[in-house]
Amino acid sequence: MNVRRHHISAAALAAVTALGLGTLTACSSDSAAAGNTDKFDVVASFYPMAFLAEQIGGEHVHVTSLTQPGQEPHDLEISAKQTAQLEESDAALYLKGLQPSVDEAIGQSPVSTKIDAAGLTTLKEHGTEAGGHEDEHAEDEHAHEDEHAHEHEHAHEHEGGKDPHVWLDPVKYAEVAEGVGKAFEKADPDHAADYRKNTEALVKKLNDLDTTFETGLADKKNSVFITTHAAFGYLAERYGLTEEAISGLDPESEPSGARVKELQEMAKADGVTTVFYETLVSDRTAKTLAGDAGLKTDVLDPLEGITDASRGDDYFQVMEANLEALRTALGTK
Repeated sequence: MNVRRHHISAAALAAVTALGLGTLTACSSDSAAAGNTDKFDVVASFYPMAFLAEQIGGEHVHVTSLTQPGQEPHDLEISAKQTAQLEESDAALYLKGLQPSVDEAIGQSPVSTKIDAAGLTTLKEHGTEAGGHEDEHAEDEHAHEDEHAHEHEHAHEHEGGKDPHVWLDPVKYAEVAEGVGKAFEKADPDHAADYRKNTEALVKKLNDLDTTFETGLADKKNSVFITTHAAFGYLAERYGLTEEAISGLDPESEPSGARVKELQEMAKADGVTTVFYETLVSDRTAKTLAGDAGLKTDVLDPLEGITDASRGDDYFQVMEANLEALRTALGTK
């Protein structure tokens, strides 16, 4: 659809085609690269953005993802081929503060429509604790933030340490969806009515998911859960839970021995049963903490990518699996 056509070599075309298409289903074509179709060509930074683009764009969009299936999105470095891919696109959809190399590449790209999901909702700062008992642990929380600030400073330097994981709160994700829908309507007005209808349908499903979480977590024995990666702060705040993370916002950061010991003591005091880990990062730290404290481990998926190891084929299925894991760990009826 893009009028700024460039000729791409067959080799480059093949390379671009291979980028991230395995995670997308509704509108992607294995034979066409971004910018090389008659549809509204959208490059998305990683799975939650690609999912929005597909759900809202429907048959009118061709979506490609910069992050390949199974790749940890925080670690993504943009290649020259991906930079060319951006130039061929009609729109770029990303979440500023999650992937610094994507922020830089899109900032320098001539793509006419740039949609920053972080600007479509309100971001908050989260330390290694979020939600629930903030007043009770306020002093500890600030200590944790200081201790881990250096660990995630680089990964989130563009957003001043604010937590970008808004898609794990269905209400915030719905706010982002509404903004993306309006941006699509403006950029591709010929199909505005369909984008509006698709956005409304997606927002309704997200509102229904919010109700399912609220109901599913209503009768819980415990409200504290431990994760390896501080990705679930917004979800914890939404449903009256407390997330205690072993590490900060960067999933690759290593926890201190003092933090591990503190969590073991907290788990015993608060009756925590489970340490959650995620599919795209090693479970070694979770299993070490759990083993020493006599706890179980389970997956709580931050949905940064869908792979064969995911408990579901799309956002809604994996979020429902997350809810069941939380219900088991928190002792719901």
